[in-house]
Amino acid sequence: MASGGEAPESWYLALLGFAEHFRTSSPPKIRLCVHCLQAVFQFKPPQRVEARTHLQLGSVLYHHTKNSELARNHLEKAWLVSQQIPQFEDVKFEAASLLSELYCQQNLVDSAKPLLRKAIQISQQTPYWHCRLLFQLAQLHTLEKDLVSACDLLGVGAEYARVVGSEYTRADRSILLLRALFLLSKGMLLLMERKLQEVHPLLTLCGQIVENWQGNPIQKESLRVFFLVLQVTHYLDAGQVKSVKPCLKQLQQCIQTISTLHDDEILPSNPADLFHWLPKEHMCVLVYLVTVMHSMQAGYLEKAQKYTDKALMQLEKLKMLDCSPILSSFQVILLEHIIMCRLVTGHKATALQEISQVCQLCQQSPRLFSNHAAQLHTLLGLYCISVNCMDNAEAQFTTALRLTTHQELWTFIVTNLASVYIREGNRQQELFSLLERINPDHNFPVSSHCLRAAAFYIRGLFSFFQGRYNEAKRFLRETLKMSNAEDLNRLTACSLVLLGHIFYVLGNHRESNNMVVPAMQLASKIPDMSVQLWSSALLKDLNKACGNTMDAHEAAQMHQNFSQQLLQDHIAACSLPEHNLITWTDGPPPVQFQAQNGPTTSLASLL
Repeated sequence: MASGGEAPESWYLALLGFAEHFRTSSPPKIRLCVHCLQAVFQFKPPQRVEARTHLQLGSVLYHHTKNSELARNHLEKAWLVSQQIPQFEDVKFEAASLLSELYCQQNLVDSAKPLLRKAIQISQQTPYWHCRLLFQLAQLHTLEKDLVSACDLLGVGAEYARVVGSEYTRADRSILLLRALFLLSKGMLLLMERKLQEVHPLLTLCGQIVENWQGNPIQKESLRVFFLVLQVTHYLDAGQVKSVKPCLKQLQQCIQTISTLHDDEILPSNPADLFHWLPKEHMCVLVYLVTVMHSMQAGYLEKAQKYTDKALMQLEKLKMLDCSPILSSFQVILLEHIIMCRLVTGHKATALQEISQVCQLCQQSPRLFSNHAAQLHTLLGLYCISVNCMDNAEAQFTTALRLTTHQELWTFIVTNLASVYIREGNRQQELFSLLERINPDHNFPVSSHCLRAAAFYIRGLFSFFQGRYNEAKRFLRETLKMSNAEDLNRLTACSLVLLGHIFYVLGNHRESNNMVVPAMQLASKIPDMSVQLWSSALLKDLNKACGNTMDAHEAAQMHQNFSQQLLQDHIAACSLPEHNLITWTDGPPPVQFQAQNGPTTSLASLL
């Protein structure tokens, strides 16, 4: 290819040019690209060329082929050779980064960790790579659920960025960006760990850094989105649906601003400018997602449906071009929330098909299934309640409790399991044990306002079934006070209709009517089909007792309509082959479902 006296640079550049041409062809000619790069070694190149070529081969094989062993071999050589060459940081640390990624893909995490630690140790004079490698190791610890180690590393990164920023004034802007990203990432992990005492001061500091940072508009708004997502998530985790509204509005305005800015207008002036916590398109989906979470908690279910449709449409477009695992996570979380909405609005058959869709997504990714198995069984438990399969509901909730370590989810599951025991009526010992563990008056296990309000409601429901009406009223008034304070519309509607039922039983028809009418109005606005059914039955009986024949007839007609809608949906859901999912309580989700002959449950328990 080249004569012996020809300069090494010319043959090297020629081979490199051919390799790049084949790599970027349409379609790419990866085999020819690899041949060109391998030919470089026949010329016994100098160490720099040797190391860079091993890196290029490793990268091409890793990203474009399934030959991970050969990719690993080249990356290991690139890492080994480059360490012997002074001032060769880019090749050295890119090799370390890619190789550790490959190790993780091959489940060789114990090889990836020491490699990253060594690279971090020797990269302190190269801020870009030092920070990138710290983020990479922190992410690895996070995936292993070792949040303490991940938080420590992010803290090290934040302090490193602070020190480097004070030493190199010209780099201040970029280093401040990195410091903000380290601190925000640490804040995210602290929220996951529920270390709220540490989160507050850290988020305050992040807010100051973000507002004071003077960089390009996209990066500034991107940082603000990260900061506001953490704030909104923090409020929603605490069940503070009303308090979160100003932050959520800021977040929505922020993402609108970002969508009007163009990335190609801004060229990075510093390597640190290349750091982005999420691509712009992913941020848009994330903002839709937290909006859906808020709408569901607040009981604006039509709004939740609208934003879910938008987000899923955006996700479908993105997944055609991008196989990032975070997109599947977003999709699963969106489906989890909309499934709960469907069960409330009386669309059980659709909810069941979407549960099956979540199962299919989880079958494609063991990590996704590991992270969402408890939620999946919880959703099946809620579906079982809606179709009156109480034994299956108990089995699903018990499985979910076994699989979760998340305190809020645990409390949510226990609350719903308690409702199953109340409706079964013969599980007093187990019920008392559960109610003691979610006692809203004493040592409630989580700080969530919403879950504590729900615990008061469950106490009120139990007291009602026990015939202890004054006690029930006390619990339900506490629920109303809490739900009104944070606009928890569905809890408000449930509490009002149950209070109305209590007053009806006690013969206080006027007070009963004062509760049931607003319950019906709110349930129609949500819309909550079960509360509408319950309210219409009470209105029919109330008006009949008061001699209001026309109103009683109108309420009876409403009740008949709701009953028919729910019955048809009930039959449709129980006839689906996916209905067999209610018996799945162990291992990965089943791949296929056998068809049902027809519904095996009754509608009697809806009231």
